[in-house]
Amino acid sequence: MKRIYTGLLIIAVMVLFAGYLNAQIKDEAGRRFSNGGNDNYQSAKPYTRWWWFAGIIKNEDVKEQLDWLKANGFGGVEIAFIYPVKRNPNAERFPWLGKEWQDVVTYAKMYSDSIGLGCDFTYGTLWPFGGTFVKDEDRTQIWNDTSFKQPLRLSWTHPDTGNVLNHLDKGAFGRYAKVMSDAFAPALKGSKSALFCDSWEVESKFLWTRGFDEMFTKKFGYDIKPFMDSIYTERNAGPRYDYMKLLSELVINEFFIPFTEESHRMNSLSRVQCMGSPTDIMKSYSNVDIPETEAMLYNPAYSSIVSSSAALSGKKIISSETFTCLYGFPAKHIREEQTADLKLVADALFANGVNQIIWHGMPYNPIGIDTFYFYATCHVGKRGTLKDEFKPFNDYMQKVSDRMRFGRTYSDVAVYLPLEDSWIAGEYPKELQLPWAWGAYELRYEKFNAELKGFHPLWINNDFLSKGTVKNNVLYVNDVSFKVLYVDAKNLDLETIKTMYKLAKDGLPVCLKQLPKQSGYIKSEEFETILGKLKSLPNVTNEFTSIRMNHLVMGDNVPDYWCRTDGKSLVMFFANPKAEGLTYPIAYGQSLQENTITKKVNINYKGKNVPVELKFELYQSLLLFIDEKGNAKFEDIKFVPKSPRTE
Repeated sequence: MKRIYTGLLIIAVMVLFAGYLNAQIKDEAGRRFSNGGNDNYQSAKPYTRWWWFAGIIKNEDVKEQLDWLKANGFGGVEIAFIYPVKRNPNAERFPWLGKEWQDVVTYAKMYSDSIGLGCDFTYGTLWPFGGTFVKDEDRTQIWNDTSFKQPLRLSWTHPDTGNVLNHLDKGAFGRYAKVMSDAFAPALKGSKSALFCDSWEVESKFLWTRGFDEMFTKKFGYDIKPFMDSIYTERNAGPRYDYMKLLSELVINEFFIPFTEESHRMNSLSRVQCMGSPTDIMKSYSNVDIPETEAMLYNPAYSSIVSSSAALSGKKIISSETFTCLYGFPAKHIREEQTADLKLVADALFANGVNQIIWHGMPYNPIGIDTFYFYATCHVGKRGTLKDEFKPFNDYMQKVSDRMRFGRTYSDVAVYLPLEDSWIAGEYPKELQLPWAWGAYELRYEKFNAELKGFHPLWINNDFLSKGTVKNNVLYVNDVSFKVLYVDAKNLDLETIKTMYKLAKDGLPVCLKQLPKQSGYIKSEEFETILGKLKSLPNVTNEFTSIRMNHLVMGDNVPDYWCRTDGKSLVMFFANPKAEGLTYPIAYGQSLQENTITKKVNINYKGKNVPVELKFELYQSLLLFIDEKGNAKFEDIKFVPKSPRTE
């Protein structure tokens, strides 16, 4: 009997201890999740966009897919709410933002928390922001057409369209946010999510809002209305620049900044694709928490603009919607994608500063089914050619992403992004236009000049330049420094030339490749006066080679790379040479590599010349660490995908 009592006592103690331990675990989990401690993005594991087709979403299906993602090396999801499967207008579905919808969204977030996955949400249904609850007075507007209505097609409420939101009116956004944030509130407890805004898909031609003309006259001193009907013609380049300048200010101040403020109010981060917006793109990106780029509907080189803005504004994470329409639009070779091709794109993004991959992406599928798919994607699912490589490929991308968060971005040359030229140019030539891109304001095709190869340039705009200071002939913007400002622009704003003159007068070397003209309609004599003073300074030249500074990397055909530093050491990612200059779309099997590629380079860092042999084995990129003494060591990031097939 005594043994029985002793046994029962031991069991009771064990139960009490287990209860105490469980409470401690729950308490620790609560502390972690309440402050983002499931380390949203901190693991650097790739996320995936997760399309929830309008329908009846079941908890057991949500759990099963999240468990599968966890097992395959993913770090989280971004839930995107879209049309019903097969765009069936009669599909049964949870009411948009209704109680059943809220419950399953909250379940997805809480279950993600419980297994250590991040869970973000697109802040609306489909793209751009809008919906059936957006009233006509809050819908997007264009010049001189009060009947214009941009419908939000193929959303959760399909076939009902609703209105696209006026992105130039903070009041309209506030009313939209009240509805959306109230619906998301139960799910935004626990770990810190990011609220996501996709790339600009608002009608941009002749974009307008109430009071635009009065604001314009007050700012520029003349009436824009007589120019508006022909604002995109060559003869109206001056008024068009002024129009774009005000448009940019409104989009940033009335939409991007309020979106980030609302995200913070909801204990969330803002993760935003600003590209495509008619704005000062670097300034737009500086006003969000996680700047996001995209490939391949944008070429990977575009990402250097996003990464530059992130570096200058102190943003640690630069994410990318990745593998979109890899082989063309709509998706070709769905479920036949090749990991070697995907790796080529990921490596090109890493070499342009990206350090967080967001797969595009995974469709919601019930248990036992993997037949639903998204029409413009790389399929993340259990069927297809990628199924056995998700885990090792994700592990590779996590490893590189993590190392590309070391310290801060290294830089040596600040290159002025020719924003004024893009606004003045108006429309792209027909051969450069895409069905979804018509305007030069998008800056899709900007690249660093060839003579900068081997340096590590970053793009810069006047907003960042005006915040910079010069000490000992070096420009400092926050914790980033530059030894020279490189300007190759046909047009500059008066305020921009003033900033450049001030920095040059303080000792910053400036390479002025050509003599710019003043942008805008009303010219000022002050522009030519300041330009004359600028070009007469001894530290201003039009010959970059006359500025005495060492290349960071010297060698023939230096491969694309990105470089980060803690002020002492360097971490350098060199992309496989086959990743250089990728453009949309890539060919099926374009990654095919039959021989090792070897390049000999010299790296100049802190007065030391470090000879390095870059040996690119089949499908490999390289990660190099150089300490403050000049010792170089390659880190192991080897991942060998299946050999690609070609068509």
